[in-house]
Amino acid sequence: MHTLILGGARSGKSALAERLARDGGRDVVYVATAQPGDGEMAARIAHHRARRPAAWACVEEPLALADALRAHARADRCVLVDCLTLWLSNLLGDADPARFARERAALLDALPALPGEVLLVSNEVGLGVVPLGELSRRFVDEAGRLHQSLAAQCERVVFVAAGLPLAMKGTLA
Repeated sequence: MHTLILGGARSGKSALAERLARDGGRDVVYVATAQPGDGEMAARIAHHRARRPAAWACVEEPLALADALRAHARADRCVLVDCLTLWLSNLLGDADPARFARERAALLDALPALPGEVLLVSNEVGLGVVPLGELSRRFVDEAGRLHQSLAAQCERVVFVAAGLPLAMKGTLA
């Protein structure tokens, strides 16, 4: 089962993904895409680490997500990726402007063949006003395109708001 979990900041999407991973009965590999660039982000990362069970393996991969998924996905394993919008930010800021297109294509190519359970967490950023600035608009546009492509491939898509999950595709049962 491949699941895309979308929601706003502090909506409960990561907590839902962690609960699904914990309750699934499989070994869990947590793929973290964040990079601690400042004190506030370092605090967010520490909060996520403290919440995770000690038995979960953690892989930090800010850019080559498809490679990390191929390396760690197994039939008896759950791979939880948190989060795709940080991954997108990392790629849009990469020195190689073509890297995002390559990594996005690699992710979309790899996902259908991945065994086991895959939980993809991402921020839904397209519900507000159109942002000022070219890079901000590109980020929102690319996130929306990525979410649409992933939603088409995933068996389950869940939107989370105020800690309440809404199954948009598939079921949460």
